[in-house]
Amino acid sequence: MTELFISAFVTFFVVIDPPGCAPIFTSLTAGTDAAHRRTMAIRSVLVASGILLVFAVFGEDLLGALGISLDAFRTAGGIMLFLIALDMVFEKRTERRESRAQDVKDNPEHEDISIFPMAIPMIAGPGSIASVMLLMAKSNGLTESLIVLGALAAMLVLTLISLLLAGPLMKLLGYRVEAMITRILGVVLAALAAQFVIDGIKASFA
Repeated sequence: MTELFISAFVTFFVVIDPPGCAPIFTSLTAGTDAAHRRTMAIRSVLVASGILLVFAVFGEDLLGALGISLDAFRTAGGIMLFLIALDMVFEKRTERRESRAQDVKDNPEHEDISIFPMAIPMIAGPGSIASVMLLMAKSNGLTESLIVLGALAAMLVLTLISLLLAGPLMKLLGYRVEAMITRILGVVLAALAAQFVIDGIKASFA
């Protein structure tokens, strides 16, 4: 059970990437007071939590309604996560996040950044949605499902803390350390993605 929790937690950590969200949140809330930043951080995580919980609980039924097998989704999700991992290793993911943040800053009508781009797609993006659906589909029984949800909840709490402490966190880490962490996590995610693809193909031909 501990192994499942650690595996799920690491997967969510790599995909959601709280250290990577912190600098984007800092740039989007620059010049605002502490109360506004706190409200945006809490709302971002709450909205993302709701979205991920819906896909965690009803994702399998949604796939069934669309006529998609879990093995097919596991394979497709693994490929998608692998592409995200490549972006992380070569820093393309960071560039896209910064581009979204700049777009929001350039358009004054985007005052509430908690929904877009923070909750969607930075926290509850394609990678995290695919991950929670894959892990829930892989779980056997209620106990393992609750462990996966517990790992997700722990990661969302960690994400909230990283957003609330975004300013000091960025000063502590610095750009080079943050870039190094992102690359290392990208390699880990690539391995996890490859395992998802292997499991999906094996199950399809079993």
